[in-house]
Amino acid sequence: MPRGQKSKHHARKKCHQTRGEAQACGGVQEIAEESGGAAEKSSAASQTQPGAESSSTAKVPQKATPSASSTLSISSLESHESSCEGSEEFKEKECPVEDKPCTILPHQEMVARKVMVLLQHLLHNFNLKKFTTKEDMLKLITKKYEYDFPEIFRKASQKLEDAFEVEVREVNSSEPSYNLISKLKLPNNGRIRAGRGFPKTAFVMCVLGIILIRGNCASEEDVWKILKKQRIYPGKKHCIFGEPQKLMTHYLVKLKYLEYRQVAGSDPPRYEFLWGPQAYAETSKIKVLEYLAKINQTTPSAISAIHEEALKDYQGQTEARDEDDSDATDQTSEDSSVKLPANSTVPVDP
Repeated sequence: MPRGQKSKHHARKKCHQTRGEAQACGGVQEIAEESGGAAEKSSAASQTQPGAESSSTAKVPQKATPSASSTLSISSLESHESSCEGSEEFKEKECPVEDKPCTILPHQEMVARKVMVLLQHLLHNFNLKKFTTKEDMLKLITKKYEYDFPEIFRKASQKLEDAFEVEVREVNSSEPSYNLISKLKLPNNGRIRAGRGFPKTAFVMCVLGIILIRGNCASEEDVWKILKKQRIYPGKKHCIFGEPQKLMTHYLVKLKYLEYRQVAGSDPPRYEFLWGPQAYAETSKIKVLEYLAKINQTTPSAISAIHEEALKDYQGQTEARDEDDSDATDQTSEDSSVKLPANSTVPVDP
């Protein structure tokens, strides 16, 4: 290949890789901070659930420590909502028939605010290890928006899924109540460590995505270079993900979602990350790329030029799985040596 064409090819490949790196965690960080920051503040302020109110909005604890990462809070939303509902500007009325259609109705804006209030309430209860009942949710959004509850609940659930890679699932049908369920088999329903906390599932998916985009092996320097762009720093506690360095190099390595090894021949020692056997057992390259594409509102092929490789890898896994099904007896012992038991023990601090 002529030097000019080779140079252009290299530049195009580098551009694809840089764009993929920039998108690797971008969507998660913004959504997580928006939804989790306010929930963390309300958790710190009080451990009581909002009760029924006589007014049009639910009262929530307002005593909280300010957080730079928090862009929304339940109290600010509701105080703004109260002032809006009492003003002529936000009173619901039919759109006048004009040449230009109305872009957004006041009612739709209020529904969007209720989505964030419900989202934060679900996350707040998860942090306190409590289930959220349907009755509580209906009280929270108030009787005025009861008819919109299915839409509000669906949108809040989708935002939580995008931000934390969890499913809002009904856990008790006799008295309808819900909990956030991690999409990976992480201990403590995605919290990793025992006790309270927020799910770390999305963080795991993002780190796997960084490794994938870097060619299935990412140096420690490269991983932190990308995470720092999303305001996630080694040794500094994150409001959602905790202390990320220990999370990656200790907990996720012990749980076998990541491999952390010294670069061969490096002096002074340098380290790199790879997918661990548990990551291969629970997800795939195409699923990780699809997740990154979803949170960035794009397509898997736009995330990285390695989408085709990931697709081939996924198809190869599917074919191998089909062969395994036809000869399950011979593969039983081999599979058990790779997969961890479902009831993996919680790692403890050394």
